[in-house]
Amino acid sequence: MFSDRFDQLVQALRILPSVGPKSAQRMALHLIMKNREGAIGLAHALTEATNYIHECSICHSLTEDEVCNICLSAERDEQLLCVVESPADVMASGSFRGKYHVLGGHLSPLDGIGPDEIGIPHLVHRLSDGKVQEVILATNATVEGQATAHYLVEATKHLPVQMTRIAQGVPQGGELEYVDSHTLSQAVHNRMRMK
Repeated sequence: MFSDRFDQLVQALRILPSVGPKSAQRMALHLIMKNREGAIGLAHALTEATNYIHECSICHSLTEDEVCNICLSAERDEQLLCVVESPADVMASGSFRGKYHVLGGHLSPLDGIGPDEIGIPHLVHRLSDGKVQEVILATNATVEGQATAHYLVEATKHLPVQMTRIAQGVPQGGELEYVDSHTLSQAVHNRMRMK
């Protein structure tokens, strides 16, 4: 529209999730017209992040070092491993005191994503050393997340490790009238004993 470089910027912004052409155009206009200093800072931060942040060699979360701080921490329970789909899930579970393993996705045969593509063989190998006593499967409550959890249970049957699944159901502070029937069914199925 304005120039080839402006169009390039708009197209570059569209790689972000949930950013369509209009949103990308508004962002580009804002950066160029109202916040050039912020645009330069953003470009620098993106360059630094892409140059220095990579996967941890143990858990596959994000780090600037060979091994992340969580994997190196002696204060975390190495017998307890939480398996998640993405580094965002690690950030969301701040109070967990064990260690993590990030799959980098979930099984999706229709999309060509099998066990090798999300590193399940690496996880099974990690569990075979006998240090981990319990694996908490914290994959998403989608069909693919459930299938991934089921596959992991089957893939680790030969190992002496307890496999558990995070509870699913009504969120804290949620009202039943606004909860869908599947979520309510999961909540009833996974109910806890109170006395």
